[in-house]
Amino acid sequence: MTFKTISSYFKFSRSQRTGIFFLFVVIVVLQLVYFFVDFSSLSKIVPEKEKWLSLQSEIDSIKQRKLNFIPKIYPFNPNFISDFKGYKLGMTVKQIDRLLAFRKENKYVNSPQEFQEVTRVSDSLLKAMTPFFKFPDWVNTKKEFKDYNKSTSIAFAKKGKIVVTDINQATQEDLIKIYGIGEAISLRILKEKESFGGFVSMEQMKDIWGLSPEVIENLNLHFKVSVLPYIQKIDVNNASIKELSQFPYFKYPISRKIVTYRSMNGDFKNAEDLTKNIGLSIEKANIIALYLKF
Repeated sequence: MTFKTISSYFKFSRSQRTGIFFLFVVIVVLQLVYFFVDFSSLSKIVPEKEKWLSLQSEIDSIKQRKLNFIPKIYPFNPNFISDFKGYKLGMTVKQIDRLLAFRKENKYVNSPQEFQEVTRVSDSLLKAMTPFFKFPDWVNTKKEFKDYNKSTSIAFAKKGKIVVTDINQATQEDLIKIYGIGEAISLRILKEKESFGGFVSMEQMKDIWGLSPEVIENLNLHFKVSVLPYIQKIDVNNASIKELSQFPYFKYPISRKIVTYRSMNGDFKNAEDLTKNIGLSIEKANIIALYLKF
């Protein structure tokens, strides 16, 4: 293709040149209109769209408040941490399970250090949780109990003889006189006595929540079971699961074990049968046996 052939394509007639000129003018005018005119004010605002836009802004603000929300943690006793609360505090499943297994043995943690030994939480998590730990009053005054045993109790013993009272005859006023027992714990002891129909052993004080070893020792100095109380004994070989479950020491699983054993092996004859077949310790079985009729 020669230059002459190519140049022939760029030769226009007068009418063609006029058309090209007007097309160029139109393009320039449209560009200027697009640049200087605000078309946003001309757009039609639909009421439904405006309503949804306002709702969207409200939803966004709620989401932001939720992201900025920090839940308030109230003081709590670490012995009673549930699965959900432990998860919220940052504990792992294994750490929570260790605490629950420890509690099933009827044991309690009485300090942050003991809590860490049982659960094996990290130092950083323990540091974050410790300000919210709330232990019973007797834990916080444990040192005072020890000082009392070493000094004032000895001085008291020298001054006069301790009068020992039957625990089943003790009133709330008698119990409050014991160092370390207040109104709440004294009522708890009396309520426990009422649920059993009377105490048969001072060993039962160990089963009452809130009594420290020091307080139990002071109770043993001033109280004892002088005479076994009259108790409406439970017929362990004939009582139903429901009747057995009403006895404080027999929860539903134990009551069910008792009835199952009876139906398969015959009657219970003594406390030793409870120890062998129900899984009770000898000490516990001997105490429970005093409430039972074989």
